[in-house]
Amino acid sequence: MLRLDHVVLAVRDLDAAGTRILNELGLGSLPGGRHPGWGTGNMIVPLGNEYVELLAVVDPMEAESSPIGSWISNASRSGDRFVAWCVWTDEIEGVAERLGLAVATGSRSLPDGRTLFWRSVGFDRVAEHPDLPFIISWDGPPELHPGRAQARHRVEPNGIAWMEVAGDHERLAEWLGGGDVPVRVVDGDPGVRAVGISTNRGEIVLR
Repeated sequence: MLRLDHVVLAVRDLDAAGTRILNELGLGSLPGGRHPGWGTGNMIVPLGNEYVELLAVVDPMEAESSPIGSWISNASRSGDRFVAWCVWTDEIEGVAERLGLAVATGSRSLPDGRTLFWRSVGFDRVAEHPDLPFIISWDGPPELHPGRAQARHRVEPNGIAWMEVAGDHERLAEWLGGGDVPVRVVDGDPGVRAVGISTNRGEIVLR
């Protein structure tokens, strides 16, 4: 089973990006935490079972020595833009075996002092292949999933309805292994183009 989990928006300034999304789309955000060793931090736009992750460099010196920190720094230099998307599975080991990739572990320190842990496959390929999602499995209580956090929205989000991704349709289908994920594949430079979000006031689009 695979389903959409989140989309990553690289931003230059977390607070400014959160304010823009609130003003333009009515979606609130809240602090996520820090990524040890990456020099990055994030804010979360929770949508229910899914979320938008605003990811920025918060420690430039640490980021310089981190491939991920350097990637986010370079990606956001000319403005906020989508850099990755993610699907969830409850069979991460099986997915890793099918794709011939290793399972990596990750963590993030939460503002309340707790630590969020996950396992993932393919995250190290995202910068080179932004049209292909990385796959994640969250470790810990379901209520700690970032999408279930409470934010001060001006609308009531009901999750990600669809995503538009430029890339190769056949390659994406093979990567997903037949998973039914609501993604529209279009022509263009590989990567996420838009995200459709369902709300109580109709659909809104983040680009």
